[in-house]
Amino acid sequence: MATEKRGSAVAPPANMDDRSLVRMVVDYGTSVFAVVGSDLQKLHHDPMELITRAVQPALWLLLFGEVMAQVRGLSSGNLRYLDFLSAGVLAQSVLFVAIFYGIAAIWERDLGVLHRYLVSPAPRSALVLGKAVSASVRGLSQAVIVYLLAFVIGVAVDLNPIHVLGVVVFITLGSGLFSTLSLIIACIVKTRERFMGIGQVLTMPIFFASNAIYPLSLMPGWLRVVSHLNPLTYEVDALRALMLTGVSSEYGLPADFALLAAATALLWAGGDDQPGVVRALAARGLARPR
Repeated sequence: MATEKRGSAVAPPANMDDRSLVRMVVDYGTSVFAVVGSDLQKLHHDPMELITRAVQPALWLLLFGEVMAQVRGLSSGNLRYLDFLSAGVLAQSVLFVAIFYGIAAIWERDLGVLHRYLVSPAPRSALVLGKAVSASVRGLSQAVIVYLLAFVIGVAVDLNPIHVLGVVVFITLGSGLFSTLSLIIACIVKTRERFMGIGQVLTMPIFFASNAIYPLSLMPGWLRVVSHLNPLTYEVDALRALMLTGVSSEYGLPADFALLAAATALLWAGGDDQPGVVRALAARGLARPR
């Protein structure tokens, strides 16, 4: 009888575990959105960034697109080249915003902001996830710009709410993938200047070795193999199918999503874990000579 009472006293209530789990999830989400809110405040205080970032997709669509539209065979099927290019420009804008996100992390390291994150009780992975979500928000702002430009030049944009939601999902996934890659690079290099060089070396091959500005059928065999290993190829394929009217995915939307999700998971799981990435980035700042 005493043993039964002692055993029943030790066992915690079932609903206590549930409340603890909910509290952990809420605390983790709060930490993530604290990072996102900090980045959005920077965007709010400097709205000129959105205007300057609108220049690049405008140049690609209004200059490059209008000129290359005169060349036959650049688009697939009966699709106009400007329609074909618009999804590629959207993916490129998301790529460029996300891949250079590591510069902000290096800047925060130099200012000591990152070290304040490290001494806070927030999980280290919340910082990485928060940066990825912030990159997604900026990527979505680029999507608004590209959609408006596409309307101006007469692109057959699909405004089906489900397809628009699909565009949001793939932009979020692509931003998370490339911003995580950016943070991993940032934890390796010591200076913003070196990061800029590495970022440019990465973005150009990723962009040109994809189906963003020309179909894969025009590529030589070796480049076609490289493009099939390129995550941007599958993001462009999904965005083109969801953004344009009457266009279907070459690989299938489930395959596009699965491959992008697998690449993102590989970056998160491979090499250092998320906390290791953040500590390595901070350690670079602590090791800098004064």
